[in-house]
Amino acid sequence: MTYPQAIQYLYDRLPVFHHIGGEAYKPGLANTIRLLDALGNPQETYKTIHIAGTNGKGSVSHMLAAVLQQAGYRVGLYTSPHLVDFGERIRINGGMIAPSYVCRFVESHKDLIEEVQPSFFEVTMAMAFDYFAARQVDVAVIEVGLGGRLDSTNIIRPELSVITNISFDHTAFLGNTLAMIAAEKAGIIKPRTPVVIGESLPETRPVFVAKAQEMHAPIIFAEEQVRIASHRHVADKLQVVTDTGATCQVGLTGIYQLKNIATTLTALHVLRQNPAFRLPDAAIYEGLDRVVELTGLQGRWQTVRRHPRVVLDTGHNVAGIENVVRQLREQTCRTLRIVIGMVSDKDIDTVLTLLPREAVYYFTQARTARALPAAILQAKAASNHLHGTGYSTVAQAVQAALHDAAPDDFVFIGGSNFVVGEALEKVKGEK
Repeated sequence: MTYPQAIQYLYDRLPVFHHIGGEAYKPGLANTIRLLDALGNPQETYKTIHIAGTNGKGSVSHMLAAVLQQAGYRVGLYTSPHLVDFGERIRINGGMIAPSYVCRFVESHKDLIEEVQPSFFEVTMAMAFDYFAARQVDVAVIEVGLGGRLDSTNIIRPELSVITNISFDHTAFLGNTLAMIAAEKAGIIKPRTPVVIGESLPETRPVFVAKAQEMHAPIIFAEEQVRIASHRHVADKLQVVTDTGATCQVGLTGIYQLKNIATTLTALHVLRQNPAFRLPDAAIYEGLDRVVELTGLQGRWQTVRRHPRVVLDTGHNVAGIENVVRQLREQTCRTLRIVIGMVSDKDIDTVLTLLPREAVYYFTQARTARALPAAILQAKAASNHLHGTGYSTVAQAVQAALHDAAPDDFVFIGGSNFVVGEALEKVKGEK
């Protein structure tokens, strides 16, 4: 079995949320327990850190992994979804899982997969846990897939739990109030295990406090521990100064990362109190500065060209798009051009009310059954006074935007992980 054949088997044989949405969602731990029992419970052979939240959990996961790696630990990192290559989901010290391991895992455990009938995410997670054990990682940073309480990653017993923030997304599964969503995310809080809350709201704070008390878990609110006093962009880095006067440089330039940085610094402070971890100041500063280089993080306000400037970002729900638009309004350019496509199960109408009317739009659709057709997105956008042209593929939309753009224009590409992934293939393929 070749690597492409192994990946295609997983896609064809198993329900994939990334592709078909809610039909692939299998809440609960029954399948996970069966898979991991059969594999000898590899997740129990190394330390873990568990990250949940509506937005920011990927960025925080990568920043924590980068610092731990810089401190000398062998670090596994499990995140989802991937943008271009499946291997992005499973990394050790920044390197993607070996294709040969993927092939061997699928071939060796086909009978188990057929018997358990897990989701794509459940198998991918089991593969990650198995790979981390086989490669003897010291610690693994594990990003929750969806929610928390019933997410298949919730089988681990972490050294630290982190919940970045709560906003509306996946309401069909997690609930239609912030308190209900918070209750699902709070499900990762474990007995006597510290939990860091990145951002709390009046509706969510009592939920977190109650769950932490129930679990006898120390709870730390990042906003009470670390405040970013000022920030500025230095080349392709974000330089931040905390209210204590500490200065650090982070290799991510999205303004929305300020809250994620505060969350990460708080999480690192908590980890330093754990005798199992040694995290010198130098490792923290260097890890944050080199986060992209160390972990391979992509799609977070990522600049891929200079003239015109082309930026991609994976923000795809209302809160994520609000952050993107806030930063778009800070850009100085002749013409703002936006390549956008979305999946049909998001709050598209609200997102469209947030987007800048002065931009020129290139509406498109990614290669997924979940994609909203470009023509429908274009029509919906027109009713919100957003105007442009529809394109049947992301590659065509990106090509058109680049063709139209002057050197002093700004081209933004986003709306969904799928669009960003296909755009990365397009723009990098042309370099």
